Parts: sequence; C-alpha cells; structure tokens
Amino acid sequence: MPTYDYRCLECEVQFEKFQGINDPLLEECPECNGKVKRLIGAGAGLIFKGSGFYITDYRSEGYKESAKKDEKTSSEKSSKDKKNKKEKQDKKTDTSSQAKSSSKETD
Repeated sequence: MPTYDYRCLECEVQFEKFQGINDPLLEECPECNGKVKRLIGAGAGLIFKGSGFYITDYRSEGYKESAKKDEKTSSEKSSKDKKNKKEKQDKKTDTSSQAKSSSKETD
C-alpha cells in the first residue's frame, strides 16, 4: 500500500497517510479537523532486500529445462571444438617436424 502526502488548507500542517489505492481520500485534518488536500507525490523507488529478487528465480520449469539442455549442448560443442583444435595442432606439429627432418636429410 502506498503512502500519500496531505496538507491541511486551514492550519497548513503537512502529514502522510498509509492507505490503499482504492481507499477514499482523507477529508479532515487530524490536527484541526479542517479540510485537507492530497499532494502530488514523487513516489518511491522500489527497494529489493533479501533473496528472491533475481530474474531467474521465478522462471517456469520449461524454461529451466530448456536452459539446461542448451548449457549441456554448448559444453559438448565446446569440448568437441577443443578436441578438434588439439588434433589440428598435433597435425601441424607432425607436419613441421617432418619438414625439418626432410630438410636435414638434404643437407
């Protein structure tokens, strides 16, 4: 529930009232029983304290399962890429060592 600011039109006392959005506006000042006017407030920012306020906390089960599958396939792809890279590097090493040995033979 929001907090609303009011000001008395007679005694000019300014006060806050914690009330629901659908509650009727206050009409009387608590000090002098004069007429009051609700002020336009700037509002308050949201303050998130504690756990449970992360975007991933309230995801559906379908989303979570899909994310796990994506993570698994990306890790498998990553390991395959590493393996292929190592094989290519090994081939380059073999080729360069063969080239060195053949150049020694021609000397």
